[in-house]
Formats: sequence, structure tokens, C-alpha cells
Amino acid sequence: MTSAAQMPASSGSTFSLHQDTQHTTEADPLRTAKGVYVTVHGHFYQPPRENPYLDAIERQPSAAPFHDWNERIHWECYRPNAFARVLNDRGEVVGIVNNYEYMSFNIGPTLMSWLERYDMEVYQRILEADTKSSQRLHGHGNAIAQVYNHIIMPLANERDKYTQIRWGKEDFKSRFGRDPEGMWLAETAVDYATLTALVAEGIRFIVLAPSQAQRCRLLPTKNDPHPEWHEVGGSQIDPTRPYRCYLKPSLSIASSPLNTIHSNGKTDRSMSASKEESIEGLPYIDIFFYDGPISRDMGFSDVVYSSSHFAGRIGSAVRGDHRPAQLISVGTDGETFGHHKKGTEKTLAYAFTGEFPHQGWTVTNFAHYLSLNPPTWEVELKSITAWSCAHGVDRWQDDCGCGGEGGVWHQKWRRPLRNALNWLRDQLVEVYEQQGRQLFRDPWQARDEYIEVMRDRSPANVSRFLSRHQTHKLTAAEQVDALRLLEMQRHALFMFTSCGWFFEEISRPEGTQILRYASRALELAGDVAGVQLEKGFLKRLGLAPSNVDHFKHGAEIYRQLVLTAQIDFKQVAAHYAITSLFSNHKNTPSGDGVNKGQHTYPNRVYCYSVNELDYQMQRMGALTMVVGQLKLVSEITWESEHLVFAVLHLGGWDFHCCIQQFTGRRDYSQLKDKLFGALQKASASQSILVMTQLFGDETFSLQNLFAEERHRIMRLLSQETLTRLDQLYTQAYRENYGVIMAFHRDELTVPQELQVAAEIALSYRCMMTLRSLEQDITDSQLSWNHIAELEAIATEAKHLRCRLNIPEGKQILEQLIVRSLWQALHDANGSLDADIQRLERLIDIGHQLNLGVSLQRSQELYYRCLQSQILPLCLTTQANEEDATHCRQLLKLGQKLAVDVSAIWHKLE
Repeated sequence: MTSAAQMPASSGSTFSLHQDTQHTTEADPLRTAKGVYVTVHGHFYQPPRENPYLDAIERQPSAAPFHDWNERIHWECYRPNAFARVLNDRGEVVGIVNNYEYMSFNIGPTLMSWLERYDMEVYQRILEADTKSSQRLHGHGNAIAQVYNHIIMPLANERDKYTQIRWGKEDFKSRFGRDPEGMWLAETAVDYATLTALVAEGIRFIVLAPSQAQRCRLLPTKNDPHPEWHEVGGSQIDPTRPYRCYLKPSLSIASSPLNTIHSNGKTDRSMSASKEESIEGLPYIDIFFYDGPISRDMGFSDVVYSSSHFAGRIGSAVRGDHRPAQLISVGTDGETFGHHKKGTEKTLAYAFTGEFPHQGWTVTNFAHYLSLNPPTWEVELKSITAWSCAHGVDRWQDDCGCGGEGGVWHQKWRRPLRNALNWLRDQLVEVYEQQGRQLFRDPWQARDEYIEVMRDRSPANVSRFLSRHQTHKLTAAEQVDALRLLEMQRHALFMFTSCGWFFEEISRPEGTQILRYASRALELAGDVAGVQLEKGFLKRLGLAPSNVDHFKHGAEIYRQLVLTAQIDFKQVAAHYAITSLFSNHKNTPSGDGVNKGQHTYPNRVYCYSVNELDYQMQRMGALTMVVGQLKLVSEITWESEHLVFAVLHLGGWDFHCCIQQFTGRRDYSQLKDKLFGALQKASASQSILVMTQLFGDETFSLQNLFAEERHRIMRLLSQETLTRLDQLYTQAYRENYGVIMAFHRDELTVPQELQVAAEIALSYRCMMTLRSLEQDITDSQLSWNHIAELEAIATEAKHLRCRLNIPEGKQILEQLIVRSLWQALHDANGSLDADIQRLERLIDIGHQLNLGVSLQRSQELYYRCLQSQILPLCLTTQANEEDATHCRQLLKLGQKLAVDVSAIWHKLE
């Protein structure tokens, strides 16, 4: 059986990725519906994890060694699928496939926003994949849109339904440069009111689970105006064809999210009226139902660990009834491929470009298949359903048992949480309409179009948006209120993100996150309208029982995990002030011994711009004091504050920071004189006393900093101690080297203290050498010296059985390998022999040090050059021995990088 992504070694590195060349028959299945078509759909999504105050994801320790879960899943799934390997039986790279070019996919807008900021290369690969698939499939790209932040549409009110669709459409169009043909519904949750909104917004099709269909029939014709209905409520619907779903008047009464959800699986006859209705002229939407059993196996069995096994499972669904065309479509969470099931992006890559074409199947997407094979069947849906709940959509509003499988925890908190948020939403609607009509010509149109600002918060773009929607020329204060109102509505939508209800406990990070959005919306409502809604909200949250005794109920979770995470301007100013002590200054000593000058610290703290108006520092013995004033402006709401800060660093981890409003230049000048006067007495207690007298009792310390910068400063403060310890361990290691070797010679266990000293000393020496090499990589002689030193360290570590724990060293070495490769491939003036030799030795050092060095980036760089430069060079070298030698050197380098170049070698021989 072929492994996940293996093909015979003889296939060579000229592996073709152009599957449309497989079709040599007269009827082209890309133009005419003929044969078997396969669509694999990946629903790629991460919930919004950003701190509502900072507009950034903070470090999540549970995702270690990565910064956060987005980053972890990115390296396990999103990036590997953009550069999926096809390997031969020697484990060499035969091809690198962009899986997004061959699979149908939706990527949540909040995830795409993160990808755009975090990894532009992968983001561009995704956009390019849609463009290339559109070219291959005659104008139908693989990407479909998604409702914006993954809310359960049947539980949303009508306005929220439309905003979710409009935001999803506009975000999609701004990225992919075209209107979406289809849209993914969160959890495939659907009712007829949602279908009505989708049709009104021009969405042509959706994808659902087979269990969501109630009955189907052939479309009426003149010869058969009343075809027989077939009940398929038990997932019996044939998923190999598209269906047309008409929005019939008799079905409209099921549109309300308050409509009873039938959890017993019986037909809601309001959805399937016994009286036949004419469908002529009725609005409709087309629906694909993915293959349920195969899709379930993809998520919960080992079928996707082997491309041949996967193809066999797909083949088992092909109907043998001689129909002209059929579609085998499967769908699952995109994170299955690489994150949940490691390495399975390789399965997809070889299935798309090897197994499926070999079977004579055409890889397509839903929109393309629909263009070739419009529906000939009609379907009616069950009233309100989703793919991950057997009880309609109760998983997101009730204690239905879904999400708590096998556990002892209840989900009685779900209904009170839903009720509390619904109440808050309705209260915020009143605030928005009352305040918004004074600022916006049409407040709800302004909300629908606010996605334009969410995509681009530049001052010029925000100003254009406000000018377009304002009732009159807004003052600066009115502009702030307008943006506050829109942000209030954004957070009111984000607080309904489905993940908050998905799991078994309200105090999980997902539940806490949606409560943070609710808290921010409450705060903004208070800022604009002066309303106090928090008490009523907490009263309702108190009815949501937690499974965790410590929390008791939702109100206590809110108090402990949400209120404590709120951030105000003073905290941002304190963060800036304390961290400024660890940044660079261009200070000019003045006559009074105080350093004055421009501070080169970045003029931005997350989503706050900083305008530093004054900054003065003075040191007295172990004490350092900084006094300054700054203006902070929120880039989100444009609100601003002018603040004065003072920081006293007592040495080590001890900081005393105070913040207050700027009250005038005279007051500020007097404050500075008093503070620096107190410092002259070289007394920490006297300085703190004066700070308290001037600023009051509220103080900030290192603990109040935002996590990222707090951790950076902790590392900086620890560095001197760690360096001293490294030197002590190195001395102990050198003095006892012979003793350690003696233990090894006699095969005795080395005393732990000596073994630890050896590992720390060698790790320290290795890191120092790697940093020196990083600085001197362009200096030929110095770089060779550093490489020789690293080889000596590797040999020493092997003899002493030391395992070096230097994750930073792994990253440095990977970057050095990529830099050296780029130089070897592109530097025409360099010595190729020397470049290749250096590169080979760096790769060997990574293996010898057991650092787990990844060659993926280097392989991707080499593979691009193999196709664009090396292969053309090698095919034209017969008359030029110098070029032939050059080509052999480059091919040898490919072998070192585990890229299969055997086919090109054979051509040269």
C-alpha cells in the first residue's frame, strides 16, 4: 500500500502538478459533465482570540512551544498545506504541492486576517491557489466565503444574519478579488430564514451534512408536474448530485430562531407541507450534501493516513448506475490535515496529483461542478439543524449532551449564557439606534459597511467611511462616539462566536473570550450613552452554573477572569513608561544632571499610538527615575488621553510607577522638580513617598505590564545572572572534564551535577558560536572558523552524551542554512564550491547536534529554483562543460537537501 505521500523513486523530480493534462479523451470533463468528480472540502477556522483591548493575541502557554494556538496550528497545518510534500520511497521530495489549489476550502475571515499579518507568504499562496484553480476550472475558484465570525445563524436575529453574510462577502471580495459563489455556515447550522438571507445576498450554494435533508424529489417538469417525494431524514439522501432548495411560503414560518427545534428527528410538517406548491418563480439556493460516512472517517479513523486507502474509500462511494456524471464530495475541518492528524497534508497532495488522476477522476470544486451539472432534484430541509449536534442547534443553547460526551460535567450553563447575551444584544441595539441616528444617516447600513474599516484602519480610510455615513460634519468627539458605537456592535457580534458554547464548560478559554467581548461592548455603551448595563448582565449570568466549584456560576467567572483583564489608558501608559527603561534613548545630559532628549522607543503600544511629549531620566546610585508626558490615541476608536508618568526603578524586579492626567505645563514642571528633588536624597522610601503624595495611591509594577513585554523584561533582568551561571558551569566543566571522561570510559553513570554542568557549558558555548557565525556569515574566513568550532562542540557533546537544549540555536541554524542556500543559488560572483561545502557542513552540524533542524524552508527555496533555473540549465549543458559541472554541483546540493534529482542526473549521464 502506498504511504501517505510516497511514490516510486523512479518518478523523479519532474513530477507534474498539472492534472488537467491527464484527460486525453475527446470529451473534456472540465468542460462537459462526464465521469467521476471528486471534491475535498476543508473548513479552516480559528475563533477570534485577540484581546478586545489590544487587538492582538497574547501568549497562550497551553500552545507551547509556540506563542499561541493560531501559530501552533499554522505550523502544523496551514503552512504545510501550502507547501505539501510528495515523497519517494527514500523520503526525498519529489514535488511540493499547494493543496489549496486542489481542494475546495473556506478560511474564516478572522483567521485570514491573522494569516495576513503573521505569514504573508502562506497568505499569498492561498490567494494564488484560488486564482490558479479558477483558471483551471473555467472561472470557478476553490475558495468560498464564510459567515464572518462563526455565529450560529439560526440563533441570530435577522439583522445579525445579514451583517454576518455581508461582512463575510466583503472580506472575501477584498482578498480574493471576486464575489463568492458559495458560503460556509458555521457548524453548517441552517434554517429557512438563513437561506432567505443568503439568497437575498446573492449566494448561489451552500454545503450541508446529509442528515440535514428531510425529503427530495426530481424537479417538476411538464411531463411530470408532481414528482414523488422521497423521505431522506435518516441521512439517506444521495450526495453525488446537487439539489435545488426553493424558499416556499409554507416554509417561512420556520424562519424564527424561537421556533421549536425538533430533537426527536421527526418531520416538522411546517417545513414539508402536504399541499403541493408551485415552485415557478420562487427564489432558491443550491445545496451540496457531502458524503457523511467518508467525511466522518476522515475525522475519526485512519483513512487519511494513506493516499491509496483514501482513494479506495472515495472509490467505494462511486455509483455504478452508469449516470453520465457524479460528484463524490467530502468535507471536514481543514485542521484535520496536519494538526489533528500529523503529516496527512502529504496524503492530500499525492491523492490530488497522483491517486485521483490515476483513477480517472476529475478533481473539482462545488461551483465548477454546479456549472457543468445544474440540479435536477429538489430538496427540502429539516427545520433547524447543524452538522455537530443531533438536537438541532441545542449545542449552542441548551444542555443537550453534545460536547460533553463521556464526561460527568453538565451544560446547564448554555441556556442562561445564551439568554444573557441575547438580552445584552437587545439592550445594545437600543443604545446603537438612539445614539447612532444622531451620527449616521443609516446606522445599520453603517454597521454592515464597517467591515471596510475593520479591513483597513488607516486614518484616511476611516475618515472616508465617516464622511460617507455621517449625518453632518462630525466633531472630533462625535467621531470618537461614532467609532465607539460601531466597535460596540462589532463586539456584540463577536460575543456570539459559536465556540463559546461548543465545549463542556463555560469557564474554558472559549467561554471566557466571548464574555470579554461582551464586557468590552458594555464598556463602550457606557462611554457613549452613560448606560449601566453590567448589573443586569451579571444578574443573568449568575444563572449559568459552572462545573468548577471555584467559579460557581457565570457571574463569578466574569468577575475573576473578565473584569481582571480589562485595560484602560493608564495601564497602557504604565506599560510604555516601565518598558522605556529597557529601550534605547538619544539622551543629552543637561546642566542639572538630568538626561533629556528624544526617546527612540516604538511609537505604538499594540493598537495605541504614542506621542511622547517629554521624557527625562535621572540615576542616583542603584535608583533610576523617569518622568514624562505622552498622548495616547486608540487606533480603533480614536479616543485619546494626555497623561503624565513617573517610574522609579529600585533595581532588579522592583518598579514603582504612577500615572495621572496632564493638568498643565506649570503643574507638570513643579511635579518634575519635586520628584527629581526627592531622588537627589538617594532614598527609595522618600522618592516613593513623594510619588504617592503627587499621584495618589494607585501604582503599577512589572506585574501590570502586558504579558509579551513583561516576559521580555524578565528575560533581560535574568540575563546577567544566567550569564554568570553559564560561566560558573563552564568553569566547573573545564576543571572536571577529565573526571567526566573517566566515568564514561568506565561506563559509569556520571554524577548528575557534572553531567548538567557539561550540558549547560556546551550549550552556552554553542549558542555563543552560533551568534558569532550569524554576524560573520559573509566573512569567509571567520565563518569557516565558527563552523569548525561548532563541529568540535558536536563531537564533544557526542562523546559526553550531552543533549543540548537550545531552541534558539535551532532557529539560528535554520536561518543560516536558508541564507547560505540563497547565496549559493543566486550569488553569481561567489564560489559555488565553497558555498555548497559550507551549506553541507551546516546541515551536518544540525544533525550532529541533534537540534531537530528543519530543512523545509530550504527545500522550498531549492525546489523553486530547481523548476525555474536548475532544470533549464541542466537541459542545455551538453555543449558547455563548465555549465555541466555547475549543474552537477547544484544537483548534489539537492541531494543533500533530500530533494529527488535522480531524473535530471540520468539525463546528464
